[in-house]
Amino acid sequence: MRALLAVTAAGCLCIPAAYAATAGQITHLSGTLSAKKADGTSKLLAVKSDVAEGDTLSTQAETYARIKFVDGGEVVLRPGTQLKIESYAYNAARPEGDSVVLSMFKGGLRAVTGLIGKRNREKVTFATETATIGIRGTHFGALLCQSDCGSVQTTSGTPPPNGLHVDVTNGVITISNGAGSVQLTAGQFGFVASPGTPPAVVPPGQGVPVTMPSSISKNKGGGKGIGKGDDADCKM
Repeated sequence: MRALLAVTAAGCLCIPAAYAATAGQITHLSGTLSAKKADGTSKLLAVKSDVAEGDTLSTQAETYARIKFVDGGEVVLRPGTQLKIESYAYNAARPEGDSVVLSMFKGGLRAVTGLIGKRNREKVTFATETATIGIRGTHFGALLCQSDCGSVQTTSGTPPPNGLHVDVTNGVITISNGAGSVQLTAGQFGFVASPGTPPAVVPPGQGVPVTMPSSISKNKGGGKGIGKGDDADCKM
């Protein structure tokens, strides 16, 4: 079973049946970012490229990409990450229609909640095959290790173990699976080894923070602080 990260959030866009609604835009990109569209076609993206429902975004080696969503929420993707925008619905005047679902199959990210998560936080859910993350208006990082985190630095000097690693900068998150649930607040770390293992709080000295380059964390692309390139999209 592949890893899955789902994000549900506040907002509503009216979506014609044959049209994939714009969910956000690339504000920073260092490296190669591609999008596989809902119709099966693929294209390379650049700064100012739009992303839409049905897009599966993939970052290549040494690539970081930052997406700002319509509601003001932001996600930064680490190298080797696959994130699919399953659905995105947002209308400032209709909070009852809020709905966002993102799926991360591999890699890692940092996320900052936008208006969607602030006004309808119960609709915001991040899930992997090992656990589900519920948010309470927050800024957090998530890293899914599948024998591919050898380059991630830790205090022990050894690669992080396989599983889901989470850290919280602001707000509160809840990590849950069939084996249990745990709540994390700002400054705390969490880890889930497998779907059958209870989520656990990890001591700060053993936690794995999801870090980003300063060029992205300082946000030169006009977002909240969690970049410039060509404007053209290149079809693959």
